[in-house]
Amino acid sequence: MNITIVTIGKLKEKYLKQGIEEYVKRLTAYAKIDMIELPDEKAPETLSELEMEQIKEKEGERILGKISADAHVIALAIEGKMKTSEELAETLDKLATYGKSKVTFVIGGSLGVSEVVMQRADEALSFSKMTFPHQLMRLILVEQVYRAFRINRGEPYHK
Repeated sequence: MNITIVTIGKLKEKYLKQGIEEYVKRLTAYAKIDMIELPDEKAPETLSELEMEQIKEKEGERILGKISADAHVIALAIEGKMKTSEELAETLDKLATYGKSKVTFVIGGSLGVSEVVMQRADEALSFSKMTFPHQLMRLILVEQVYRAFRINRGEPYHK
């Protein structure tokens, strides 16, 4: 399986980079993984609704440019469907079984994901009703994808 994670914003925190690198290394035993980091739009501290939408649209266009036409797209969004680790594992297993070998996860910028990206997405996934920093979500996502592969293989890790 080919897993692509498209994200907005540069990751600066060393501890997050190290955690992500560790899980990406572990994942290479199960899948090809590609992390694509796109620049975020510079914005003033206070924004109008229109300005927020414009920023999300610009970031969304960059995101769409990195999604292959044959990819199954899972956008991370607070309003998405919440799944257990087992349900995410089942989703990935079904995609592989039915020939969807390319899966792209999308993590938007600090303002979220644009409407055009949500329309392209095959599903929206929420990790919680809480808001998390989008940089931290990268680490949480790669850990959960790794956990999903371990669950699907019946390997110890999941508790």
